[in-house]
Amino acid sequence: MEFNKLIPELSVKDLNTSHRFYTETLGFKTEYSRPQDKFHFISIEGAQLMIEETNNHWWTGDLEHPYGRGMNLQIQVSDVTAIIKRLEDANIALFRPLKESWYSGEDVEYGQLEFLVQDPDGYLLRFIQDIGERER
Repeated sequence: MEFNKLIPELSVKDLNTSHRFYTETLGFKTEYSRPQDKFHFISIEGAQLMIEETNNHWWTGDLEHPYGRGMNLQIQVSDVTAIIKRLEDANIALFRPLKESWYSGEDVEYGQLEFLVQDPDGYLLRFIQDIGERER
């Protein structure tokens, strides 16, 4: 397995709940686990995450729901609508609905479909699907 150069590790309240959300609902796969450490390394289409039940090892202060305030994790996938369908089937509401967005580069704009959802601990996940480029 090749590891990305940046891999977020999320402290979660309940590892089993978070693992089910990421794998069963969102479609991540478990790359490996360390049950004794309450830890899973998960991925989806090349995006990698670590989830670990809160253990005070990385403690910087009290965690209050929603966790991860002030950031969102952008995860690029090939089909955002398939993930939205899985969320709907699990009766999980989107934080922001699917929309088309265009972001300016130097000479082009980059298009993507995107939506946001919160995980069980409140981490904000922004799933995107590339829809191409156009000249500015």
